[in-house]
Amino acid sequence: MDMEIVGDVTSVDPELLQLPETSPQVAEELFAQWLSLPDTGRLVKSLIDDAKAGTCNNTPGNSLTSSAVGSNPLPSINPAASVPPLSPRSASGSPRSMKKRTNPPSLCSPLKFTGKLLSEIIPQFYFQNGCPPPKELEEQCISRINRLFNGNSEGLQVHEFKQVTKEICKLPSFLSSALFRKIDPDCTGMVTRDAFIKYWVDSNMLSKDIATQIFRILKQPNCKYLTQVDFKPVLRELLATHPGLEFLHSSPEFQERYAETVVYRIFYHINRSGNGQLTLRELKRGNLIAAMQHADEEDDINKVLRYFSYEHFYVIYCKFWELDTDHDFLIDKENLIRYGNHALTYRIIDRIFSQVPRKFTINIEEKMAYEDFVYFILAEEDKSSEPSLDYWFKCIDLDGNGVVTANEMQYFYEEQLHRIECMTQEPILFEDILCQIVDMIQPEKEDYITLRDLKGCKLSGNMFNILFNLNKFVAFETRDPFLLRQERENPALTDWDRFAHREYIRLSMEEDGEDVSNGSIEVWDGSLEAPF
Repeated sequence: MDMEIVGDVTSVDPELLQLPETSPQVAEELFAQWLSLPDTGRLVKSLIDDAKAGTCNNTPGNSLTSSAVGSNPLPSINPAASVPPLSPRSASGSPRSMKKRTNPPSLCSPLKFTGKLLSEIIPQFYFQNGCPPPKELEEQCISRINRLFNGNSEGLQVHEFKQVTKEICKLPSFLSSALFRKIDPDCTGMVTRDAFIKYWVDSNMLSKDIATQIFRILKQPNCKYLTQVDFKPVLRELLATHPGLEFLHSSPEFQERYAETVVYRIFYHINRSGNGQLTLRELKRGNLIAAMQHADEEDDINKVLRYFSYEHFYVIYCKFWELDTDHDFLIDKENLIRYGNHALTYRIIDRIFSQVPRKFTINIEEKMAYEDFVYFILAEEDKSSEPSLDYWFKCIDLDGNGVVTANEMQYFYEEQLHRIECMTQEPILFEDILCQIVDMIQPEKEDYITLRDLKGCKLSGNMFNILFNLNKFVAFETRDPFLLRQERENPALTDWDRFAHREYIRLSMEEDGEDVSNGSIEVWDGSLEAPF
């Protein structure tokens, strides 16, 4: 049967395009050939351009010409009015063919363009300086700023800026100078209202959490971390303004040592990577912000046990001074072996001076500086903390493979066993010690112990004492139930807090010329009394 070729394929009856049920592949081949036609490509491109421009065109547009149809014996479908092909009809006919046909659907985007700006349809979700604060909060802040800057059109000086730091920024008062210098980088000595609004409100500092605010205030420009130097201005102002540290005003050399010790303690606990670069994530995970707020609210600095206690500094410094016999502010192996009444073994001292747990801050061979000693004493006196577990695990992991085996533990215990025998006490064989350690730590695999195993056990610090600290090993074996009950009554106190309290009492009584062994401190000193 001859088929008349028409000029416009839209006049072709769709019923004629239905294919037998037995040849669905032919439909796909026909559709693929239609897509390959040049006119089809131009039509698709014009539809894409219309969609991008936000316009809609329901007319057929560039229909396929009769010459195109004539050059190809296969029938074409008008793309502008196309619908998905019907299912192949069976002998009884397709159910869809019985339905009332409707006009072809529009190719326009279902979104209706109302002439609104795109920003009104899709709210802004990225802000270079972070999400801005709510309007109400911003207005309240500006109102308080206007009140504090009222009558000071030229701005505020640094000694007048503390009220702004406390009332508007809600930050510890000893951050005032650091914030002032951040807003006044040219050191003009004045911070105007507009300059403060630009820094605190316009740059969205108002909407940041307090850790991010302090981090941005202290860090250097274009720097993504804090160093020890960044904390010096904060400690200088704390020493100058805190009522609990007024007695140090006449001793500038001890002010400097106090500030150094606080910074060393901060980095020991918070800078878990140990690279001297304190990140925002580390700052948020630590407890420094809470300690700063506590120090700002508490007049007695010794009640701020985290980082800022003067008594804790006094204990650390005096312990170092006792060991540093020539007072060159450096100690060697022979000095350190005397720590704790010769409690530590030579083998563990050798590992420390091999700089296995931590690289020393000076390049003088076989010498340890004050900062290195701070890390040592914090690790030694509180073996339950994560920094301490990291420190001592590196020491006893002789091959550095991340696990501690029985052979490695035996290496350190051999010297401990010899010392026990020298005390004429009944020796404890290593096999028994190994069983005790495994029962105490309960590692995932009994063949070795990992750092993860230690961090999952509250008694893990005792393993290190068993291996290389004789005094604490004996104290653990003969522990007083009264002291254990006393510790349970104050769970907030760490091993370091208890040690520092005992030692401060001892040192202060020695300074006053009193007898250290009188009954007033028996309760505190009993647990760590040297056995020889």
